[in-house]
Amino acid sequence: MPENPVRTLLQVVLTDTNPEVVDAWRAAFADTPGITIRRGSILDEQVDAWVSPTNSRGRMDGGVDAAVKRHLGAGIQLRVQRAIRDRFGGSLPVGSAVCVPSGATNPKFLISTPTMEASSQNVSETLNVALACAAAFQAVHRQNQAAPGSISSVALVGMGARTGRVPARVCANLMWSGHTLFHDHRFEDYDDLRSTITAQLDDMESAPVDQPVRITPPRPGGRPAHRS
Repeated sequence: MPENPVRTLLQVVLTDTNPEVVDAWRAAFADTPGITIRRGSILDEQVDAWVSPTNSRGRMDGGVDAAVKRHLGAGIQLRVQRAIRDRFGGSLPVGSAVCVPSGATNPKFLISTPTMEASSQNVSETLNVALACAAAFQAVHRQNQAAPGSISSVALVGMGARTGRVPARVCANLMWSGHTLFHDHRFEDYDDLRSTITAQLDDMESAPVDQPVRITPPRPGGRPAHRS
């Protein structure tokens, strides 16, 4: 799989009903190409894929997951859980994602990525948002590799900012880190993605609250790069 940055700009919509999250996005993603920021519901976005923060079992019983299931129908949870069972043995690790057909014309795909292992878990002291966001964008890479051009636009909410209790500014900064990594590197698998992000744990935890951290892609040969 090539390690070159993406050449075709993915159109990304960041949308949330929480004004604090929207304001934090505007600060973190200032001057970032291909980003549209709105206050509103993801259910109103006309894009190729929605990204729904979930739990490791794909139980769509709370938050955005529950709203998406009500909108698309109960079959969407069955497709998500089948993909988790077939590809991950029934439990989707934080830092991985599945992309499934939605069964609708809008969106065509749903990307499910866990921000937590169990429902309503507090993840405010973790890097789970960066892991989940990066995994969602890598799922776009994988889908477009399988079917070129099938996802050219995607919508995301404030990951972990509601049930995960992640502060809005932290959420926005970690999502910026995950989005930027999408443009810098394609990973062979989700294990490589997780090891790359966690290897830079100290850099991300020690950064000022108003400063997003760019994740350094692995060096040639697969080893994560470390900052000096």
